[in-house]
Amino acid sequence: MSDPNPSLQAPLGAGNQLDESSIEQRETVGLSQGQIVRKRFFHHKGAVVSIFVLAFVIVLAFSSVGIHVWGLNTPGWWPWHWNATPPLVNRGIPTLNLIPGPGFGIGPHPFGQDEIGKDIFALVMRGTQQSIMIMLLVGLVGTGIGVLIGALAGFYRGIGDAILMRFTDVIITIPFIVVGAVIGRSVGAAGLGAAVLGLALGLFAWTGLARLVRGEFLSLREREFIDAARVSGASDARIIFKHILPNAVGVIIVSATLLMAGAILAETALSFLGYGVRNPDTSLGLIVAQNVAAFATRPWLFWWPGIFIIVIALTVNFIGDGLRDAFDPRQKKMPSAKALSKADARRARAARAASTV
Repeated sequence: MSDPNPSLQAPLGAGNQLDESSIEQRETVGLSQGQIVRKRFFHHKGAVVSIFVLAFVIVLAFSSVGIHVWGLNTPGWWPWHWNATPPLVNRGIPTLNLIPGPGFGIGPHPFGQDEIGKDIFALVMRGTQQSIMIMLLVGLVGTGIGVLIGALAGFYRGIGDAILMRFTDVIITIPFIVVGAVIGRSVGAAGLGAAVLGLALGLFAWTGLARLVRGEFLSLREREFIDAARVSGASDARIIFKHILPNAVGVIIVSATLLMAGAILAETALSFLGYGVRNPDTSLGLIVAQNVAAFATRPWLFWWPGIFIIVIALTVNFIGDGLRDAFDPRQKKMPSAKALSKADARRARAARAASTV
């Protein structure tokens, strides 16, 4: 007698492939789309850790030296202002000591002081505030414009697509660093220098994202589920926002996070060259630029701003990677070895039970 269920006798490799799909389906059965997204995101350990690290950096930066933007001035818990010049302590060497035991201590200037006595911790915290503000503004403005132009061009095609893409080509020909230098030179020393610089960079940073979104829309608009939505009478707005955008969100999120991480590096480069945030304010790039002559004698002046630049850029990229995996419906989570082993055991028991029938 032939086996009534031939699939149970499939080879191990084919069984594993079957079990991978069934395991994923069992893990998401009965869950809403939002719950599935959260479940996938929290399975990405790097993204989860990055959220806590980035949140800690943001809270530390904005609580330590206070918030000073758009006329809002709130004090922080750190005793030194970034422009204050207290007396040199320990010859400006960092007083932070993380060795357990009697030597452990933070001291009055854990990150050290520069040659005139400015507290490096206060400077780095203020520079971190500026970098985060610019990162968020560039991400929001650049992503909004890029998604809007890319979606309209890819969905409607024709003459509208040609006009929007030629406009995009014109913006691409304008060097990004030159735009930042011109704007930064004009507003870098103003009280709203970082905010204006972030908005200006966002207005010219959307071109790559627009091209990617356009490509996704050109591909997705020809799929069967879009034809079904058109036949059912769905409007263009519903098709764009309800059917196409959710399937393109992975590309958008990854591009947006890369844009935000690149904005931090662009601001650092502009400030280092003297075209970004300038005195009396400060930024991470400006801290490095002001102390470049002391690289051989006071290297800690470069360690701390460099560490915070790297941490912010890496955490943003890891979070974007986790969000891409969570939102993209085409992403599949690879079951663990333990889950596959249990599935193989169940398949073997089912095969033995079928053979006795």
